[in-house]
Amino acid sequence: MLHLATSCRYFLFLGEADMRKGFDSLSGLVSNEMNQQVLTGDVFVFLNRKRNHIKLLRWEGDGFALYHKRLERGRYERPATSEKNGSDLNHEQLLLMLQGIALKSVRKLKRYQHPTLARG
Repeated sequence: MLHLATSCRYFLFLGEADMRKGFDSLSGLVSNEMNQQVLTGDVFVFLNRKRNHIKLLRWEGDGFALYHKRLERGRYERPATSEKNGSDLNHEQLLLMLQGIALKSVRKLKRYQHPTLARG
């Protein structure tokens, strides 16, 4: 089962992914295009050109899990980034993307975060 935990790292593929791709082809994109290790347990996020399909790929220790969702109406918002290969996402950004909430309009209020638990 694909689990979206706050302890996971999330990476967005910045290109346009062909949604016909399966486990092996998406793993190849992670290795060759994103320069990441696919067997780390990180979640890799792929969007198609129209941004109405999303796929999430994760290695779960004994095999790959793949989540695929197609929107009947609307598009997924791609977060702004300056990176070339893959963009770090956080747990909240991914959940907001999946729920169709505009990332640009979200304003996060200041909260205490313990220095040793803060993620960079």
